[in-house]
Parts: sequence; C-alpha cells; structure tokens
Amino acid sequence: MSAILIIEQVLNGLQFGVMLFLMAAGLTLIFGVMGLINLAHGSLYMVGAFAAAAVAGVTGSFVLALAAAMGAAAIAGVLVETLVIRRLYRADHLDQVLATFALILIFSEGTRWAFGSFPLFLDTPSWASGPVTLPGGIEYPKYRLMLIGVGLAVAAGLGLLITRTRIGIQIRAGENDREMIAALGVDISRLYTLVFALGAALAGLAGALVGAIQSVQVGMGEPVLILAFVVIVIGGIGSIKGALIGAILVGLTDTLGGIFLPEVFKLFMAPAGATATGSALASMAIYILMGAVLIWRPTGLFGARP
Repeated sequence: MSAILIIEQVLNGLQFGVMLFLMAAGLTLIFGVMGLINLAHGSLYMVGAFAAAAVAGVTGSFVLALAAAMGAAAIAGVLVETLVIRRLYRADHLDQVLATFALILIFSEGTRWAFGSFPLFLDTPSWASGPVTLPGGIEYPKYRLMLIGVGLAVAAGLGLLITRTRIGIQIRAGENDREMIAALGVDISRLYTLVFALGAALAGLAGALVGAIQSVQVGMGEPVLILAFVVIVIGGIGSIKGALIGAILVGLTDTLGGIFLPEVFKLFMAPAGATATGSALASMAIYILMGAVLIWRPTGLFGARP
C-alpha cells in the first residue's frame, strides 16, 4: 500500500475527527456544566445543515449559509433550553433522556414537514472546490483541507474562550460548583442558556460543513450523536482538550480501520473472508478504543478524577 494512500487516509481521518469535535465540544460543555444528557444535540446538527442548504439555495453564498446554520441552531438551542431543558436540571437522567428523545422526534417531524422527506444538497463553494497539491505531489480536496483548518481554528478559539475570558472562568467554575458561583452573584440561568446556545451553534456549524460533502436529510444527526458521545467518554466529560484529542482518535481509528484492517487480514486469509472480518472489526474499533481508555482511565483521558 502506497505512502500517498496512507497520507490521504490520515487526512480523511483528521477531517472526520475535527468535524466530530464540533459536535462533541458543545455536548461536553452542556454535560459538564449542566449535568444534562442531551440526546437532541444531533437534531441541532440537522437544523444547521437544513438552514445552510436553504440559505445557500436562495443566496448562493456559502458564508451566509454557515452564518445561518450557526444562527438557526443557536436560536433553536435557546428555545429548547428555556422552554424544555430548564425544567429538567434537577430531574433524573432518565427523565432527561426521555424528554430529549421526544425532542428528536419533534425536530425530525418538524423538519420533514418544512422541507419534505427528500434529501437536500449543499454545493461546496467555488473557491474551495477542486484539489490542492500537497508536498510530495499528493492531491487532496481543497474543501476537506478547509474543514480541517476550520475545526482546528474553532478548537483554538474555544480554548482561549474557556481559559482566558471571564465567561470561560464562569463556565469552568460551573462545572465544579454550580451552587457556589450562584451564591457569588452569577446568573446561573443566563450562563446555562449561553452554554447551550454555544453548543448548539457549534453543532449547527458542523452540520453545515458536513452537508456540503454528504446529503442533508432528516435524521442525519443521530449517527453522529452516538460518535460524539464516544468522543466525550474517551476525552473526559467537560474537557475541550479531551474532546479534541478524543475526536481525532475516533476519526483516525474509524477511517484507518475501515481501510487497513481488511488488508491486514488478507495477509493470512482468503480475500472474501478477510474483507468481511476486517470490516466487522473496523466497525467495532472505536468502541474497543473506548473500552481500553476506560479501563486505563475511568474518567477519560482528560476528565477530572472524583
């Protein structure tokens, strides 16, 4: 197997990982600060993708489409938090799961009513179309490289927000002792709404960016949500750094496993059996990785020890 193919697949895994990070970052903040299991986070990803497709279809501007995706997802997040989630903070996790699962159904049927059941398609912008030649003569899609750059830039921005700003200090304090920061005069309800809106906007951005390389359809957020939960378990709940490292590990494991495991088994098995066995193990690889991390560090790679 050529070195060019390996590098291309590593880049594909990195691109997949940074898109997972955009989903997982908001989810880990919401879970870490609020203690809330939000199954509807994938629906906000879907809202962002549909908003981007609709605005791009009307205006032809990809930048406006991204802004619309983040805005629509953030507004949806604020409405969900104020109307539904705010009543669940002191509820059992089972109640949170049932309520947010109901929100998945509401968002799915509402989106189907508004846009129909057929997939929409979001074109990549002309300025990001086509391949770019990397060192070594490797040609790689310019848009996928842009996705990697956007994801890493968002990670750096979130890191600065959490560590260097007043609101970041409040978010970190809220993860450790919500009652204490409320006693010090911080409006905890406003903080929760802000965190939820930020997480929703990141999910919407991820949906819009991925919508340009996949179809935009009802239910597109649920498979990504499962992977996002795997990411935050591996990285550690409440850790942005953990979400980034965990997302990249999951992205690389999933992508490289699907490509290389069948090839490894072909070294000592018949091609048909090797393909079936390798593909089956590749689909389990990220969960095996999660289990191994939890055996080594039950709180995740960067989770706070109790």
